[in-house]
Amino acid sequence: MKVIMLYHPVSEHARRVEEFAKDFERIHHHDIELISLETPEGANLAKVYDIVQYPGIVITQDDGAHMKQWEGDTLPLMTEVAAHIQ
Repeated sequence: MKVIMLYHPVSEHARRVEEFAKDFERIHHHDIELISLETPEGANLAKVYDIVQYPGIVITQDDGAHMKQWEGDTLPLMTEVAAHIQ
């Protein structure tokens, strides 16, 4: 499973997103890939997964198949994200 967070690095939610990813890795031993929406890759992923509110979290299978997503200012609980990658 792959966990991706799409966000704007220069925004009011950037620090919270970066801390979430760091704490998630420390607690659950699984990386969250942070991708800037300012990059072509980030903009493309937002279109592919229809993310319109930021930050956005997408969980995919290794082949890219969509599993679960959250979007908007309220981040999910870390345990909620971890439950989908077990």
